[in-house]
Formats: sequence, structure tokens, C-alpha cells
Amino acid sequence: MRVLFLGDVFGKPGRKAVSQLAPVLQEREGVDVVIVNAENAAAGSGVTPEIADALLRHCQLLTSGNHIWSKKEILPYLDAPGSRLLRPLNYPPPAPGQGCAVVRHGEHVLGVVNVEGRVFMKPLDDPFRAADAAVQALQDQGVRCILVDVHADATSEKWAMGHFLDGRVSAVVGTHTHVPTADERLLAKGTAFITDVGMCGPYESIIGVQAGQALERMRTQRHSKFEPADRDVRLNGVIVDIDAGTGRAVGIRRVHERVPD
Repeated sequence: MRVLFLGDVFGKPGRKAVSQLAPVLQEREGVDVVIVNAENAAAGSGVTPEIADALLRHCQLLTSGNHIWSKKEILPYLDAPGSRLLRPLNYPPPAPGQGCAVVRHGEHVLGVVNVEGRVFMKPLDDPFRAADAAVQALQDQGVRCILVDVHADATSEKWAMGHFLDGRVSAVVGTHTHVPTADERLLAKGTAFITDVGMCGPYESIIGVQAGQALERMRTQRHSKFEPADRDVRLNGVIVDIDAGTGRAVGIRRVHERVPD
């Protein structure tokens, strides 16, 4: 099984990157399943039902992170039967939505788990315990291939999740920082890992935001409006190859594509 996982979609430019390049990559690389993190798809914060539906034309499932609650209209969408948008699993009840799903696409079956870190972030429920329970539940259903999106700030916490789940899941991929890391590798027991896959969005920016606006807030420590930048749009993610019989990864490589002007 070949899985394409795309990092945080940032605003309209990020959505453009997915719509233009995901189909190209799927055909060119022989991708079987596409998963996209929609964390920042609506003007840089959260996602709306309309935007989620548009992204789902190009993938089988959406994951998210700490901004999933930014758009109130997404709450009933998360709870709708058959929803293909995940929120981080370790938000305490009664948070709407699910943090785990099984994707069935043709002959391929992939379990997907979405958790959020706690270092430098909100004091949520334990992501390790939540991931452990979700992975066990998927394995009890006979799901061999499992991908975990760990939406976290700290490199160490993402590394810890990778080692914690090594040998039990096919891949642990990091999201949230919008900066792709160069540490993709296969861990000792067969799990593919990368600290952060990066973002789909404008690179002439500060992690997606217009540079002047981000600088103003940093320099003055006063609130200022954040808007997505729109230049030098790129798509970032990883392609993970998985042995469907064992659930072990056999390869992982970064994807970095520029949207044509």
C-alpha cells in the first residue's frame, strides 16, 4: 500500500496546492490512499464543512489539530454519520467527533489515528494512553496498516510517540509546526517516522501568515490580525510504502512540490 500524507493545509493557497497537485502525485506516484491535515484550511485557522467537502474530493480522510474548534459550524459536521474529518482523539469528553477511523479504498484498509501533544500546548488527556488504546482497538478489528498523525509542537514529544508506537503502527507522522524536517526514517521495529511533514501553503510568509502581520505581533506583543500570505505556494508531505500483509513500513520519502504560477 502506498499512502500520501499531506501536511497542514493553510488557507486558500494551501487548498489550491492540494486541488492542483494531489491528483498529479496520486497518478504519477501510484498512490493508493491520500490523507490530508486540514487544520488551517479556512483562512489559516480551522475548517468549514464546505472546505472539508472540497478537500475530500482529493483524499479519503482529513485529520486536524488544535484549531479544529475555530469554526463553530464544523461541530455538527464532525458528529455527522460517516464523517471523514477527524479531530484529535485525546480531547476530553464530550468533545464532538472522532479521533480514529478506518479508511477502505478499493482493496486497501488503513487505520488512521489523530492525537494532539501537550508540550507547549493545551493540557489535554494523555496522548500516549489515547493512542495506545486506539491502536489496540484497530488491531482487535484486524486492521494491520495504521497511520498516526501526532499534531504537536515539541520535537521530543513527537519522537517519543514514534518510539512508543514503533512496531505497532505503520507510520507516525508529525504535523503542526508547518516546517518540514529532514529526519524521515524507518524505526528499528518497522514504523516509518518523520518529526514534521510541513505545510501546504504560501512559503513567502511566516508559517503561512503574511510576514508583516506576524512580525507586528511579535515585535509589539499586541494582538494583530493574521491573514494568509499568497506567494510561492508549495505542497509538502510524505509518501509511505507499507507491506499490507505485515503492516510494517518499507519506505518513507518527503514530497515537496511548488504550485505553478
